[in-house]
Amino acid sequence: CQHCDKQFRQTHHLSVHQRVHTREKPFKCQHCGKCFRQSNQLSVHQRVHTGEKPFICQDCGQRFRMSQHLSNHQRVHTGERAF
Repeated sequence: CQHCDKQFRQTHHLSVHQRVHTREKPFKCQHCGKCFRQSNQLSVHQRVHTGEKPFICQDCGQRFRMSQHLSNHQRVHTGERAF
């Protein structure tokens, strides 16, 4: 990257990274107009509008939009602390 000297093996990854510097957000939510740098960020965001929660806790059945939210929740069952 000519802006921060990060290196990428694939040209596509460099192109996506450069949006950090250009602030380009080409992926727009059709429901609310919020824009994103990456298509996967838009896909996750759209779950807010659809109500989709594909990640399910096997211990209690609670559902989550993002896998990280499920991972954080599972600490309730394991007793693990965040720090």
